[in-house]
Amino acid sequence: MAPRIALIHAVEVAIAPITSAFARLWPEARCTNLFDDSLSPDRAAEGEGDLTPRMTKRINMLADYAALTGADGILFTCSAFGPAIEEAARRLPIPVLKPNEAMFDQALAAGRRIGMLATFGPAVATMEAEFREAAQAARSDAELETVLVAGAMDALKGGDAETHNRLVAEAAPKLRHCDAVLLAHFSTSRAKAAVEDALGWEVLTSPTSAVTAIRSRISKAT
Repeated sequence: MAPRIALIHAVEVAIAPITSAFARLWPEARCTNLFDDSLSPDRAAEGEGDLTPRMTKRINMLADYAALTGADGILFTCSAFGPAIEEAARRLPIPVLKPNEAMFDQALAAGRRIGMLATFGPAVATMEAEFREAAQAARSDAELETVLVAGAMDALKGGDAETHNRLVAEAAPKLRHCDAVLLAHFSTSRAKAAVEDALGWEVLTSPTSAVTAIRSRISKAT
């Protein structure tokens, strides 16, 4: 039987991009979805500091539930909860992936000047810390420059994907000097074509990188 992958979401706009990525890259996988739409606003209300113990416990409880369903692997699709996901990964006997770890690994192979287009402010500090950790593990001196695109996430949540994509693409030239440009969140990946048109070269997205990585880890585990 094909592996069962639990996808854990904090925002609805992340679901379509990862569903599409699995359909393209690993259609045999049996994907299930856990969606808690209170996570994102609660994280935003906490501000841009460290995760609270209460939020960390919530993320771990979701991972535990996903494991109880018989999942062979777990992929979180929201980039604001990295430290809590790491805790779940240490505890559980199945692969548990943060949204961006595979994309960061790809970026580190591309050069030392890395740019990131983000649309959700509370996730930025956590993601930048994760990038520094990944760079240190890879013994890289790469640096990450983040551009936060104001208004893009609000537009997307309001159903206006066209405005979201336009705003992200308009911000992209600020990172033209970089060796690689990342679209920070699963939801941001829908702007890939628009950003590539603005820059003239390929950008990295977390759904594509994540599906490839979790497929590889599960194959090795079995």
